[in-house]
Amino acid sequence: MTWVRRVQCHIRALQAERRRWRADLERFKAAQRAARSRGGKSPDVDHPGPPPTGFTLLPWLLMGMGACSNLLQGRTPNPWIGGLGVLTFNSLYIYVTFRSFDRVKREAVSTRVALALMGLLTTALAVGYGGNWLMFFPLLGLAAGATLRGPWLGRTGVLLAVYAGAVSGVRGDWGDATSIGYATFLSSMVTAAILGLSEAVRELRAAREELARRAVEKERLRFSRDLHDLLGHTLSVIVVKSEAARRLAPRDMDAALGQITDIESVGRQALTEIREAVTGYREGSLATELTRARSALSAASVKPVVRQSGAPLEPQTEALLSWVVREAVTNVIRHSDARRCEISVECGAEQARLTVTDNGSGTPVSRPQQGIGGTGLKGLTERLAAAGGSLTAGPSPRGGFTVSAELPAESARFADAVATAPRAG
Repeated sequence: MTWVRRVQCHIRALQAERRRWRADLERFKAAQRAARSRGGKSPDVDHPGPPPTGFTLLPWLLMGMGACSNLLQGRTPNPWIGGLGVLTFNSLYIYVTFRSFDRVKREAVSTRVALALMGLLTTALAVGYGGNWLMFFPLLGLAAGATLRGPWLGRTGVLLAVYAGAVSGVRGDWGDATSIGYATFLSSMVTAAILGLSEAVRELRAAREELARRAVEKERLRFSRDLHDLLGHTLSVIVVKSEAARRLAPRDMDAALGQITDIESVGRQALTEIREAVTGYREGSLATELTRARSALSAASVKPVVRQSGAPLEPQTEALLSWVVREAVTNVIRHSDARRCEISVECGAEQARLTVTDNGSGTPVSRPQQGIGGTGLKGLTERLAAAGGSLTAGPSPRGGFTVSAELPAESARFADAVATAPRAG
């Protein structure tokens, strides 16, 4: 039974190796997910390596070795002219191919002029010497394919191949003409296809990384706005109600306990809202926000006056206007020294309008910036603008401070505006 035990040992070893392989695979996938969640690159997968340069096309100059061999063996008439032609062709080839990997340089006039000079020089060498010198046509096609990428490439490649075949047929025989023409066409098309595909892959990868970076920045902005609007309002209400409870405690303990109960309720609601802000799932309710505004203003010894008229609001409109109410009421409690605050909501057939006016000092929250003061109001201005609306804030002519928001009753951009901004909880 020794062989049975050996088989069992091998099976156990294979099972252990399989478990290790699965563990390694899971760790690799976990690293990929972690990299994507941070907006970064996946390990060992998304690294494209160094971009291609003109050095990748230099080895093809070996196609001209036949002509150089004729020069060295003395089988070429006027060798000094031939040698100068080879040197000039190689210099133009290097100049054109190295510039072809940069879009701006590739489309520059100097590059196109150098390519045209290559064509004239190739024709002169082919007509003058023939034979191995005809192999400069495929090199010309390769340089043309690397430089001329676009809708005209196909026509240019065909015309260049026909031209190379015709010159080869006139200088040599028509059998060579076919092979030279085909080699010229193939070198231009294949080079353009490979380099174009490589460039497209890199551009797509760069676009994907840019989209990931913007998505991370967008989420950070949403979360920072959430924290500002949620905690700013909630902490203001807690401070106001705590002061009210402290004032009421010596003479009316029941009223003070009522304020403390409100503080507990506001704190619990704040915890729920912060959890919702982290997950990004929020639903807005203007009625709930107006109720909270009444409670917070009353606790701060500010008389609330709320008026609503018109048709019912769309949920997306409520979500945005509820944040305007929250921010405006928070600023009234913190900065206005007002004794009265009026909140008016009007919804017409085409437009919804919200106005929050107090009779305080009329001092902006902070130094005004383009008519809108404070970080919160500035963020709200951006959100309403994304939904096709507007927000204005400033001192009222009759004294106090007024915040006015206008939104279209229905807008196709509401979904995007609400999705990128936090919603009232």
